[in-house]
Amino acid sequence: MAALVAMENGLQVAFMAPTEILAEQHFITIHRLLEASRFRIALLTGATPAKKRRELQAELAGGSLHLAVGTHALVQDPVAFGELGLVIIDEQHRFGVLQRATLRSKGLHPDVLVMTATPIPRTLALTTYGDLDVSVMREMPPGRHPIKTIAKPESRRDEIYDFIRRQIEGGRQVYVIYPLVEESEKVDLKAATEMADHLSQDVFPAYRVALLHGRMKPDAKERVMGAFARGEIDVLVSTTVVEVGIDVPNASVMLVEHAERFGLSQLHQLRGRVGRGPHHSYCVLLYQSPLTEQGRARLKALTETNDGFEIAERDLELRGPGDFFGTRQSGMPTLRVGDLLRDHLVMEAARREAVAALDDRNQAATLAAFVKTSWEQRFGLVGIG
Repeated sequence: MAALVAMENGLQVAFMAPTEILAEQHFITIHRLLEASRFRIALLTGATPAKKRRELQAELAGGSLHLAVGTHALVQDPVAFGELGLVIIDEQHRFGVLQRATLRSKGLHPDVLVMTATPIPRTLALTTYGDLDVSVMREMPPGRHPIKTIAKPESRRDEIYDFIRRQIEGGRQVYVIYPLVEESEKVDLKAATEMADHLSQDVFPAYRVALLHGRMKPDAKERVMGAFARGEIDVLVSTTVVEVGIDVPNASVMLVEHAERFGLSQLHQLRGRVGRGPHHSYCVLLYQSPLTEQGRARLKALTETNDGFEIAERDLELRGPGDFFGTRQSGMPTLRVGDLLRDHLVMEAARREAVAALDDRNQAATLAAFVKTSWEQRFGLVGIG
């Protein structure tokens, strides 16, 4: 609706998603909704052929293309907009601060709508998003059951496989997720591929097993995802490309291999791939011993609560929030004496005082000068309106 309002007023819209799979799903949905309208929309990702990309870039710069759906390809240099009025960023936590700032700079101070299903702790929302209107949707969609989450050691693998068989016999589908860590991507991908072969030949020979990973060509990914969504695949072995953007209501089990290697918000996102239909759903976190103290705390948090807001607070405790306006996405921020968890009431009071101070012209000028010298020069990411 926000995009329609912008386009009706002669402005362009950029809609950015973190993966090609998700960008394609958004494009299909939006295209279907706007098919009968006069607005032209296009998909721009890393997989767009060079000739097509040049055509789309020319149309965006000329203003004849009204809405561009894409991945981080939208922030790359050659992409220019005629009059960008609205930027929508889905799964904003998956984008770096610099990528978000670059897209915003491509328009004439466009309005920005950021969306995430990974909740942000209240103290961080006050600081990082203090200048935004924040809408919080806590309710589950109607008809959903809570997801039962259990953590099991590697030694209990066989009983988990028995449980999965019973689920498949009941007509359900299953995700098996493998971690993919940049430093060992080739090794991890080989392990995921070998696991898919092992499951299809030795463990679930009677069922249909398929593999999905980020290195596959877009049309191959699309085929696998489409087949899983249609119920033609029983077990989908995947890397974290399914973390966002696959909606299969019939899937009832999420088995995460090497769960100790995942971050808390990532595990919460993966768990959200199941429990999307009327069936009771389960998330099984399979870990290898010995666990680190942090790994144990992460798995404990997941098994104790389904509440994303509580997960976010635990994640903040375990990881630290990173710089508010900087480029670090985790680790403790550069606060001299404050503690985001302990001092949130003080921070809320400080926020109210700051807003009141900005209403006073003289104080506002002094504050703006301070922020400009201490933050804008340091990072170039904080703008003062």
